[in-house]
Amino acid sequence: MKSHDDIWEEWRDLVNMTPSELRTWLETEDSKSVGDAAGEGESTGHKSGRRIIEIKDRKKSELTDDEWSHMAKVVGYIKRHTAQGGPETDKKDSPWRHSLMNWGHDPLK
Repeated sequence: MKSHDDIWEEWRDLVNMTPSELRTWLETEDSKSVGDAAGEGESTGHKSGRRIIEIKDRKKSELTDDEWSHMAKVVGYIKRHTAQGGPETDKKDSPWRHSLMNWGHDPLK
């Protein structure tokens, strides 16, 4: 199990979208069109994005155990999906990038 300090460092490195950027992104059709429930309701990634905004608006000392757990889940997701490298061409408009952005990470930043 990772320490809170380890999770915090990875979170700060990997979740590279601001709450404002993420809030704006989550309103787009591209954001809503990717993920496990695309077209049939809100996907896991989209829900996670809303939760990330709440977490980013809090101080480290205020985070609950459940929020720390979610942060670790986000870090794991971002690491696994960035390791895939995405498509060879058109990364900008790819479902791979859009999915990562729902989780607070823009791989083109």
